[in-house]
Amino acid sequence: MQKSLKKEDIERKESSIPNQIKEMEDELQNTKYNKRTQKAVGLLKAKIAKLREKQEARSSKGKKGEGFSVRKSGDATVVLLGFPSVGKSSLLNKITNANSPVGYYAFTTLTVIPGLMNYRHAKIQILDVPGVVRGAAEGTGRGKEVLQILRSADLVLILLEVYHPEHYSILLKEVFDVGIRLDKRKPDVKITKTSYGGIRIGKTVRLEMNDETIRSILNEFKLNNADILIREKIGEDDLIDVIEGSKKYVPKLVVVNKVDLADKAEIESMKQNINPDLFISAEKNLNTELVKQKIYEKLLLMPIYLKEVGKKPDLDEPMIIRKGNTIRNVCERLHQDFISKFKFARLWGKSVKFDGQVIRNLDHVLQEHDIMEIHLR
Repeated sequence: MQKSLKKEDIERKESSIPNQIKEMEDELQNTKYNKRTQKAVGLLKAKIAKLREKQEARSSKGKKGEGFSVRKSGDATVVLLGFPSVGKSSLLNKITNANSPVGYYAFTTLTVIPGLMNYRHAKIQILDVPGVVRGAAEGTGRGKEVLQILRSADLVLILLEVYHPEHYSILLKEVFDVGIRLDKRKPDVKITKTSYGGIRIGKTVRLEMNDETIRSILNEFKLNNADILIREKIGEDDLIDVIEGSKKYVPKLVVVNKVDLADKAEIESMKQNINPDLFISAEKNLNTELVKQKIYEKLLLMPIYLKEVGKKPDLDEPMIIRKGNTIRNVCERLHQDFISKFKFARLWGKSVKFDGQVIRNLDHVLQEHDIMEIHLR
């Protein structure tokens, strides 16, 4: 009997997690941020993050095999994210080889529909996922499973209706709440656990966040002895993300659809409040070619050419890589043994001082239109 009551108490406590999160979020919203409240705000954010982590662990129990699964293919993967009936399926059909069902009612897409977009020799996988709504991060309308697909994305294309600018902030919050950070990179912060000595803080930049707030957030996550080195300006949210270490950082592209149905005032409101990357009409095929261009640019893709020893390079069939990629990245894509057998690469192009230069450093950064000849042992 006592064990049964204890179990009921635990279940009751766990079922109240969403309510606890809501109460803390309301308190956070009503707290004016300043030096005096900084520590309290930091602690609230840390407590909310811990509760979300606990909720996620609880909800994932016994759910193996559920959800959506898509095999990545091509040079990059883009996920179309938006509310139901925003026009994701129409856009997918216009920019890829897909044939996604289109309808003028909510929740037309009930599964993940992939399409392949060919642009400047790049093969880009575009995923049309079911529409999400407010509360998706908590599981509304299978929203949590849909949002988790974003973790496999190289780019998130947020599609909005021109007359619903309010959807943008809702989508950003839902994505944030499942641990995905859009248009951000991982903060340059290093935390090293120690056996004793408390929290020692090193900084190379000036922060608005004081040391007391930093220590209180670390302590909330049971980090009582650690060295922390902060090399860039961060806030409480960034510090919590670094501590948790489970966040996914993905670039975004914001596109407003159905511009053909809007008046000048609605378009101007979108420009001022959201400043999207592009206005389109998927149905009228307006600016859909520009969507392809923007996707390619946001993905930071570029062509290079591979050359066999003693032969001319095939300039009609480039290899598509990311800007900032190295010889090592290319070798890893070509074959698993290329790294261990690598002797040197001979390069022609902008990344070297002269054509045909021998490069023995695997971490040499390549540039657009480089020609590379790999030599193995």
